[in-house]
Amino acid sequence: MKEYIIGVDGGNTKTDYFLFDTTGNFIDFYRGGTCSHEGLHDSFTGSYRVMNEVFTTLFKKNNIIIKQIKTAVFGLAGVDTPFQKSKLEEVVQMIGFTNYKVVNDSFLGIKAGSTHGYGVCSINGTGTSSGGIDLEGKDLQVGGIGAIVGDEAGGSWIARQAVRAVYDAAYRFGQETLLTEIVMNELGVNDKYYLMEAISSCLTQRKINLTALTIAVFECANKSDAVAVQILKNMADNLARSAGGCVVNLNFSEEVDIVLAGSVWVKGSCPLLVEEFSKKISEYTKKKCKIITLNVPPATGAIVWALELANGSFPNYETRKLISDNVEKELGRIEHHE
Repeated sequence: MKEYIIGVDGGNTKTDYFLFDTTGNFIDFYRGGTCSHEGLHDSFTGSYRVMNEVFTTLFKKNNIIIKQIKTAVFGLAGVDTPFQKSKLEEVVQMIGFTNYKVVNDSFLGIKAGSTHGYGVCSINGTGTSSGGIDLEGKDLQVGGIGAIVGDEAGGSWIARQAVRAVYDAAYRFGQETLLTEIVMNELGVNDKYYLMEAISSCLTQRKINLTALTIAVFECANKSDAVAVQILKNMADNLARSAGGCVVNLNFSEEVDIVLAGSVWVKGSCPLLVEEFSKKISEYTKKKCKIITLNVPPATGAIVWALELANGSFPNYETRKLISDNVEKELGRIEHHE
């Protein structure tokens, strides 16, 4: 009976399901909506409902049964605490998987981007978190549940910092900044008298374009705007503290792969951010940190990890490249049609 592996990358808006064989060859792919218990009205029951329906269809289409799945890795948003991890493991067991891993999606970047399958991944996208896997396979997540645990990074945080800086400049003795005109235009006001009302209504009703403000901070930093530069430096420090926390609380050799993933890391246009992060994480950890920007889809990490579990060793570069090429091809195909 032929055996297969499953890799799942489940975010808050969409979930990518990949079916490969145990030699790393692509078999099938499906993109669905969120399977996150945090984004479904029926919580963990909804996670089961959504994923079970997908797998039933996927297996029927390919004429296989779940017993042919040798290993499966689920990198899911909303796996931030032991309770959440345990509940989602129950979901996976109920579907019928027996050899699997359920992890936060921040861990996928390590398997997708690191050289040997261990290291730390810093997620800096809409939100932020850090995950680490060490030489012994032990894992640790730092952050992921909000500012109360240091999650002061990500696109939405940058955008809010831009608004805050403009309000400070207007009323709280803050430094003048190029961001003022951009933020005022985005809020639809030309008089600072109406600034607080605009902030209140736009943020409450989600009428403000956070992505545009995030891009503006990078652009102003590139023009040496002191306020924008400081926002990026503060973010780099927060990110370095979280990723560095993974490094010092796990077992690594003197050099550690630090994988940067997420839209702000990958698409950020100001070199200062990575430079400051690199400097700070080395200062905090007292280790040589090799910075790697993830240039393949994180879903690659779920498949690579499943293959590692199936075969007992981290796949070689050629196999990982084969997997990433197929993942990029499938994601490119479906995103072209969306």
